[in-house]
Amino acid sequence: MRPNDPTVLRDIVLIGGGHSHVGVLRSFAMKPMAGVRVTLICNDPDTPYSGMLPGYVAGHYSFDDVHIDLSRLASFAGARFIAAEVTGIDRGARLVELRGRPSMPYDVVSVNIGSTPQMGRVPGAADHAIPVKPIVHFNQRWLALLERMRARSERLSIGVVGAGAGGVELLLAMQYRLQAELATAGRTGQGPLFHLFASDSSILRTHNRAVQRHFDEQLARRGVVVHRQAQVVEVQAGRLRTSDGEWHAMDEVVWVTQAGGAGWLADTGLALDDSGFLCVDTCLRSVSDPSVFAAGDIAAWPDQPLEKAGVFAVRMAGPLAENLRRAVGELPLRPYRPQRQWLSLISTGGRHAVASRGRFCLSGEWVWRWKDWIDRRFMRRFNDLPPYSQGMDAAPPAGAALPLSSLELRQADDARLMRCGGCGAKVGATVLARALSGLKPKRHADVLVGLDAPDDAAVVRVPAGKAMVHTVDFFRTFMDDPYLFGRIAANHALGDIFAMGALPHTATAIAVLPPGLERQVESQLSQMMTGAVDVLDAAGCSLVGGHTGEGAELALGFAINGLIDESMYGVLTKTGLQPGDALILTKPIGTGVLFAAHARWQARGRWIRGALDSMQASNQGVAEIALAHGARACTDVTGFGLLGHLVEMIGPSRVDAELDLSRIALLEGALACSEAGIASSLQDANSRLQTAIANGSAFAADPRYTLLFDPQTAGGLLLGVPQSRAQACVAALQAAGHGHAAVIGQVLPRSSPNGAVTLRA
Repeated sequence: MRPNDPTVLRDIVLIGGGHSHVGVLRSFAMKPMAGVRVTLICNDPDTPYSGMLPGYVAGHYSFDDVHIDLSRLASFAGARFIAAEVTGIDRGARLVELRGRPSMPYDVVSVNIGSTPQMGRVPGAADHAIPVKPIVHFNQRWLALLERMRARSERLSIGVVGAGAGGVELLLAMQYRLQAELATAGRTGQGPLFHLFASDSSILRTHNRAVQRHFDEQLARRGVVVHRQAQVVEVQAGRLRTSDGEWHAMDEVVWVTQAGGAGWLADTGLALDDSGFLCVDTCLRSVSDPSVFAAGDIAAWPDQPLEKAGVFAVRMAGPLAENLRRAVGELPLRPYRPQRQWLSLISTGGRHAVASRGRFCLSGEWVWRWKDWIDRRFMRRFNDLPPYSQGMDAAPPAGAALPLSSLELRQADDARLMRCGGCGAKVGATVLARALSGLKPKRHADVLVGLDAPDDAAVVRVPAGKAMVHTVDFFRTFMDDPYLFGRIAANHALGDIFAMGALPHTATAIAVLPPGLERQVESQLSQMMTGAVDVLDAAGCSLVGGHTGEGAELALGFAINGLIDESMYGVLTKTGLQPGDALILTKPIGTGVLFAAHARWQARGRWIRGALDSMQASNQGVAEIALAHGARACTDVTGFGLLGHLVEMIGPSRVDAELDLSRIALLEGALACSEAGIASSLQDANSRLQTAIANGSAFAADPRYTLLFDPQTAGGLLLGVPQSRAQACVAALQAAGHGHAAVIGQVLPRSSPNGAVTLRA
């Protein structure tokens, strides 16, 4: 939620980033609802618009043209975006169950996940065919097919199973693109032979006869072999079998038929139709649970079947948003009335399309231009967001008072009142106990008193011959997902231990949570600490205690204790650089600028996902590999940026350094954000160290230059390794999973009193 929003009183959780839910997000962006938090849970931050997918396959649009960035849209709407896989709904506890992480509580939940190919019904299909959904997996196979076509000279056979509008349109788009690619390469006439498999005697059976004839002619003219009344009953590697018993050799099989509901819905106890779709009433609410809604392809009206068409999902967005508001406000719902007829604009691969509505049929290039205009206008509503500052200074409208129990009313009033300081600002004991009850932190034999036997302090034995390494890190949240925040905060805090060549041993946590309803505070603390303990456990570090407090924003930090052999103390420090060392960096940089852009709705969701993945990547094992290759110096690159931490090393080491800008790995999107003039709030302070750069003025206009000052969260390690062993060290690091490890510069003899850094392009 936006910083000036009031206490969260009700949670609306949206499962899936389909066309209906993007409309719901936009509705809440335009008209926030006081006290209501919206959370979107989806595997991928990019959701495709089905109407433009064939155009993307045909090469008319780029990836970004046809995808809605859910992460940006959620941020714009003041909603949380959780990148996770849903595995179920616990309706009794009102929890959305997620794979590999704690469940997410809801008051009202909505499902808009589209349909799922039911390939298990046909032997071999799941192993040997390409389902068109989920689109992200289809896209990977499609790009691989393009590369395969470019590399092979023999003609391929490609089968598309499913002769509805989706299958026909996709086949023609694939054929158009592949022929265009081959023509560009001077290989005209080598295009693949396409086969269309229809289970009925006609194609596009839900459209009028004129539309069917038009596409029959198109397919015939383009040499597509249409197999009618040929239901596919088995798929094997390189071939498929139809219901007449005939086998057909196929190099690729694309599956665009027999879709149903996701498998996990069957375990929810919700009413489903024969295909596994969620049965809803006219208000888009489940017929078996008033707190569950559904829209788009996943929704089914037993008494009024609707075609699985994107137009319905788009039109459902407004009624769904209104009814979600009414549901949390316990107000009467309003029915959704689907149109009896709708316009379908079906492309034919090139810039030509057919308009179909009832008995109406028109075709031509002008129809494609009309379709293109409609599609682009639709996408602008979700991707062309207003400037960040617009409307952000105003609090959201109060709206109708939400119905709360007497206990919730007292808790809400308490959360809004002036809060006590001192020990009166702690999280309540019962909330704390419930939130931590599910944690099972790793236990060391050296821990004499820890979380399992809580006392006023932990008691930890220091093994003989070991020295203790102590560090502490703490920061406020910069993301909507408390579980990921916990993981990254723990990983960040462990960085100093790894940089010293030590092994993590024990940790104590300091957590700050905004006041609110007890169940909200409990859930947030549980999510955050579960993520943190997952990382600490993986590092062999035992959480032994901590402290909670109230504050305006979520924050988390750790005091980490590590162990190092006494004989190894001082071997790997910031001060050990020597002339002739190579400088090795193990992670790309750019987290600061990316999250600054994210806060302004200017970063793409996949950029943020890449940054989150990088921040969760552990530095464990780096020092061991580096020491085996003669490393003498190390530090972790965090808040002061790459240059700041390098300056910390060269000063006391009494050396100079040279950096090669072209060899410093950047996170995807970081350069684009820097070129746009976006910078972290700490950038100015870090930039004061540019006086240490001997030739900085020559690079001041280079957007890579400003990234040297970009503050990093859970960044990589910066190592000094003898030049003769640097490449072997990099190879060993990459083999161990640190794929971005690279030599980025070298250490030089001191040439000035304070040390200097020289840049190369």
